[in-house]
Amino acid sequence: MAALWSRARQRTSDEALIRALYEEHGRALLAYAQRLTGDRGAAEDVVQETLVRAWKNPDSLVNGKGSVRGWLLTVARNIITDRYRAKAARPTEVAESPGRPPVEKDHADAVVDSMLVMEALDRLSPDHRDVLREIYFQGRSVAEAAKALGIPPGTVKSRSHYALKALREMYADNKPRTAKLVALKEVAV
Repeated sequence: MAALWSRARQRTSDEALIRALYEEHGRALLAYAQRLTGDRGAAEDVVQETLVRAWKNPDSLVNGKGSVRGWLLTVARNIITDRYRAKAARPTEVAESPGRPPVEKDHADAVVDSMLVMEALDRLSPDHRDVLREIYFQGRSVAEAAKALGIPPGTVKSRSHYALKALREMYADNKPRTAKLVALKEVAV
């Protein structure tokens, strides 16, 4: 029972110490921290952390080496310095801006779809693959693709038709995963 009474008395004296420190030095500590951080909320956090450290190290306050306020201001400065260094060591945070789309949460489906497309293209003949690459990946018209490949426009149309047909047949069984492949449209004239 005596130990419990001693701890209760200690807790009361700790609370009184912190309350007295805050009443005497709180405003100066907050003003100093706010001047260093430029942010009221961050300054309040620094004051709180400073008082917690004072509570954990009460002997440092009464050791006779300098003033209590000086010790508190030094602790506050050190806390701010530590936070600044920790923030500088992390990558820069990017705030969401209204003009930019939000970051996608999971891009696994897009990766699988692109792997399916690459696999499907590998299974096509080189002539069919070249025509699809020119039209769909390079964004060229039939005439531009014909010129780039050195073949007539009619051949480009024919090869693209049969290449798309082959892709649809390859993945007709796997409809959910290959919706993008099946949706490919033939090139209009």
